Amino acid sequence: MSEITTHVLDTSRGRPAVGFQVGLQVKSGDTWKTLGAGLTDANGRCTGLLGDISLDKGTYRLLFNAGAYYRELHVETFYSEISIVFEVTHPETHYHVPLLISPFGYSTYRGS
Repeated sequence: MSEITTHVLDTSRGRPAVGFQVGLQVKSGDTWKTLGAGLTDANGRCTGLLGDISLDKGTYRLLFNAGAYYRELHVETFYSEISIVFEVTHPETHYHVPLLISPFGYSTYRGS
């Protein structure tokens, strides 16, 4: 089964972001349907967001709770939630969407 995975790297600390809350949603008409949620592991990775659901073509969204992560570290941040919206056009392939974060900036890319 194909899947959607992510990992979060805290570039301000030079290490994986452990315990980062991540949610996965799919667009259904004008609304979003939650498919799964999880926390990043010791390597900053979050897998299994789809559970037993098959990956289909469509618009998906990963939601990252940056506010909770930085509050736990007692660090001020500008971004409370980061939303990455992307298109799945080939559901037979793996989609890996990393997030590089610091308290006042972030970037992402299509990983492998």
